[in-house]
Amino acid sequence: MATTVQRCPWCGEDPLYTQYHDEEWGKQVKDDKTLFEFLILESAQAGLSWITILRRRDGYRKLFADFDVEKVAQFTSEDIDRIVLDPAIIRHKGKIEAAVSNANIFITIQREFGSFYNYLYQFLPNQQPILNNIKTMKDVALESDESKLIAKDLKKRGVKFFGSTICYAYMQAVGMVNDHLINCDFRD
Repeated sequence: MATTVQRCPWCGEDPLYTQYHDEEWGKQVKDDKTLFEFLILESAQAGLSWITILRRRDGYRKLFADFDVEKVAQFTSEDIDRIVLDPAIIRHKGKIEAAVSNANIFITIQREFGSFYNYLYQFLPNQQPILNNIKTMKDVALESDESKLIAKDLKKRGVKFFGSTICYAYMQAVGMVNDHLINCDFRD
């Protein structure tokens, strides 16, 4: 008899979404390359659904130098003009320009704190991921005190398209917050 897998209902049945849910969402990320990748992707997602961005992830990977922060930081206005024409991503010039600007800020933060990971985790209690006891989807927060603090600090540093709600989604994506429902088979 087959066992039914219990997942958070937000991912539905879309194979790309379920794979993301099962393998990435809520899993702690410690490497700065992946933290930068999600900074670009979550910023691009502002005002859109996450599945829209996931479906274009390979396009972002190709057009943003495999999320190499040093290379993205060096993008020129000609690079931005070329990228904005490519339908493989969301062609929002402001978000593309922000990705380049945010890359430079990311590097500055790395230099100041030793890593972007170190910077982020200073905002968490005991510098550890937060495991929330979520029973239903209506219990999932859209932001937290931590996401507000991080977003405010990043805004002060010049980061764009990264308010407290996007920051909270980022924190979920990179496992700073685990909001898998308590009955989800993928809750660690």
